[in-house]
Amino acid sequence: MENLEKQLICPVCLEMYSKPVVILPCQHNLCRKCANDIFQSANPLWQTRGSSGITASGGRFRCPSCRHEVVLDRHGVYGLQRNLLVENIIDIYRQQESSRLVNIKPEQRQQQLMCEEHEEEKINIYCLSCQTPTCSMCKVFGQHKDCDVAPLNTVFMRQKTELTDGIAILVASNDHIQAVISQMEEISHTIEENGRRQREHLANQFDVLVGILEERKQTLVGLITKQQDEKLKHVRSLIRQHSDHLEAAVTLVELAIQSMEEPHMSAFIQSAKDILEKMAVTSRTSNLERPELGYESMNNFVIDTDNLTDMLRNIDFSTGMISELDRYYLSTIYIRLYSLDQIFYLVVALHFFLN
Repeated sequence: MENLEKQLICPVCLEMYSKPVVILPCQHNLCRKCANDIFQSANPLWQTRGSSGITASGGRFRCPSCRHEVVLDRHGVYGLQRNLLVENIIDIYRQQESSRLVNIKPEQRQQQLMCEEHEEEKINIYCLSCQTPTCSMCKVFGQHKDCDVAPLNTVFMRQKTELTDGIAILVASNDHIQAVISQMEEISHTIEENGRRQREHLANQFDVLVGILEERKQTLVGLITKQQDEKLKHVRSLIRQHSDHLEAAVTLVELAIQSMEEPHMSAFIQSAKDILEKMAVTSRTSNLERPELGYESMNNFVIDTDNLTDMLRNIDFSTGMISELDRYYLSTIYIRLYSLDQIFYLVVALHFFLN
């Protein structure tokens, strides 16, 4: 009978099931009142049965025995099926227990503890001052004569009721905490997903900018290289012209020096005449073209990127507007790179402008 009684104890109130007994989808049983208390604690906004207004939607709570989530319809715990088998077993058990108690001798019905100070006295009162059970003799003649006392059964029932209520509250609180933990786990998963998506979006935006900048850099480097090659070609052509002129003048000088050694006047006059004519021609062509002042400068290719550099350094996130708040989930912040968008359009405009 004791083992049977253990199977008929409600895990919430720790008393024998009270009618009606409801059976959960996980096959565990609860008193309907205990099930309703847990359900109301887990769903404080759910309208009670019979309340006025719009019909409430379903809710959920967790089985106190196995933590299985129980999903209810709009009827709440009143939509759960009654366990008539358990109710019938409880009726039979109580009938047999009543018959057994009738046949028990009076001295066997209750075995009370005896007082240590007065061995013949039963412990039947509770000292409220010392918070300990004691006997009537201790109150009259013993160490508790100046203390406040109360009947033992009264204190027993009061503390048992308090403990039962505490268990029910704690179970309901645990269910609520479990629901909060589940919500926060879902929020953590959403945060991870949003973070991954935003990182990918950010990387794509930077890749686009880097691609545009790389393309523009190659174009501008090509312009610099083209002008450099043109200027080098022109200067090297002038170097060759001046080198040829210098070589001709050196040769003419050598001829003039050789003619100075001619002993015969007629031969000297004839050779000197030819040399002087060549000198005159060389003098007229000595004023060759030279690069103008500052021809070597490439300052026309300087680009002012100070503003663009500042914008790149100051790229940051801005808080977006939240479109909707979910009552079961924390809101997430949508971010966008407004500075990056501005730089993107600036680079595109610069690309077309320089082309």
